[in-house]
Amino acid sequence: MVVINMSSETNDNFVKAVDIEELKEKEKMAINVDGRSLGAFWHEGKPYVTDLRCPHMGFPLSDGSLDDGILTCHWHHARFELSCGDTFDPWADDVQAYPVEERDGGVYVDLHPEPDGPPEERWKGRLETGLEENLRLVVAKSVIGLSNEDVPASEPLRIGAEFGTRYREQGWSSGLTIHSCMANVLPDLREADRPRALFTGLRHVASDCQGEAPHFDQPSFETREVPAERLRRWFRDCAEVRDDDGAERCLQTAIATLEPERVAEMLYAAATDHLYLDAGHSFDFVNKSLELLDHVGWEHASTVLPSVIPRLTDARRSEELSSWTQPIDLADLLFDVFDDLPALVEAGANETWEEPDDFADTLLSDDPHASLDALTDAIRGGATCEQLADSVAFASVVRIARFGTANEFSDWNTVHHTFTYNNAVQRAARRASSTALYRGVLTGAMSVYLDRFLNTPPAPLPNVESSDADPADLRETLLETFDEEGGVNDAARLVAEHFAAGGDPADLKRTLGRALLREDAGFHTLQNLEASFAQFDLREDERERELALVALARYMAAHFPTRREAEQTYVIAERLNRGEKIHETN
Repeated sequence: MVVINMSSETNDNFVKAVDIEELKEKEKMAINVDGRSLGAFWHEGKPYVTDLRCPHMGFPLSDGSLDDGILTCHWHHARFELSCGDTFDPWADDVQAYPVEERDGGVYVDLHPEPDGPPEERWKGRLETGLEENLRLVVAKSVIGLSNEDVPASEPLRIGAEFGTRYREQGWSSGLTIHSCMANVLPDLREADRPRALFTGLRHVASDCQGEAPHFDQPSFETREVPAERLRRWFRDCAEVRDDDGAERCLQTAIATLEPERVAEMLYAAATDHLYLDAGHSFDFVNKSLELLDHVGWEHASTVLPSVIPRLTDARRSEELSSWTQPIDLADLLFDVFDDLPALVEAGANETWEEPDDFADTLLSDDPHASLDALTDAIRGGATCEQLADSVAFASVVRIARFGTANEFSDWNTVHHTFTYNNAVQRAARRASSTALYRGVLTGAMSVYLDRFLNTPPAPLPNVESSDADPADLRETLLETFDEEGGVNDAARLVAEHFAAGGDPADLKRTLGRALLREDAGFHTLQNLEASFAQFDLREDERERELALVALARYMAAHFPTRREAEQTYVIAERLNRGEKIHETN
């Protein structure tokens, strides 16, 4: 490779880049013009100039080859049409080609050609390509590029939402849930980790959609005169008989005619007509779809919300499972209470309820009858759905915080499912007022009961009353703990000590987010962090806030470390963005 540095010799918009005769002799040259690294080429009797670095991973194109008008990079064999720089390979991106002129024995280049459009539009297009082709590096580069252009996070979130809902006939699944989770936690993360979180959600959306058939929307009914209660009934009836198309037409009509809260109530009612659909995923997915719309705008509801219908129509109903019917028929108990709910709510309409001291212990007890009785008495006594959802959600936090590591590893998922379900019900109760949501609370309480054996024996809760440790040191030690397997209890203790040492919980959350995003974290771990952050934010009691993060740290430590392949991809994209020469790294 020959490198030539040329000073500027201005002639209108062009500057001299290289002597023609020398370029003819060398054919391929790395040159520097006004501080810009370029590749100069003589091919088929003409000069060409491009950026020196291959847009894929930065290899110098002057070390590539020319044949039949095609410039090929020798590192990963990306190919470019030489005259315009367009790539043959979507994973590589186009290389910038510059206008050239032959003058007075020299090749002159215009270093400031008219751009094809705003940089943010180019990055949006590349993001769509990355999603379509499931190209992680392209997605990472695009997210970083959009961030550099100060494009709001709502834009990549919107692109991911539209792609994930249109190109997956089976509907909403883990990818879009992760996408929504990452949107929710963005404010809690370090600024440097926010693009990384967007990358995490988007790459999971792309993976979810790869090879899937697209979804074709059903239209709303032409009439706008269907009463809200009838639409709600029709939608639930269609979901009951697993009629996706009929349910979608009802939902689209509701979106077009009803307020967002009424649409949410319709979805929540259908998601609680049966018990704990798909181990709680269905309700959580419905809630996450609504939360994603909080970020991208309700105007996208007709695209996003129909994707949750298969989660209602195809879901496994827990009343059909032996675990919910034997040896105690929890399903029968719950459906009896469901029938009484209107009367219970009416009886409590003018009452004010305060949680008894032993309420949490009752929810965590071995007696499902006592738990249901406590809940029904509370409703009769004026307890709001939000109050009860808060109590049941905290019981779910305790199950994880006290999960016994003698259990099978897969049982972490069991307590996790209960937790994310009850977290979703709690957040739904803050979004909409519906008697149907009491059913979600009652069902969640029975799932807490079913998980009781996973706290046998219960793991001891860390109780650090005071500490002189530096909170920053504790956070670094926590990161190191996640680097080793088996640090479940150590991680819990470090979180408790961070609180005892007076550390800022916001710094602790940023550290937990940093730890999560560097891993190839699975669906449930990503969910768990988002739900735990939500529980922390929704609670006022300091001990409860502490336990929310203690439970999270235990769950994360049980699932870390991982291979960190996605992190390697993201770091490559960061280094390329900074102009580093990755090909020269040892």
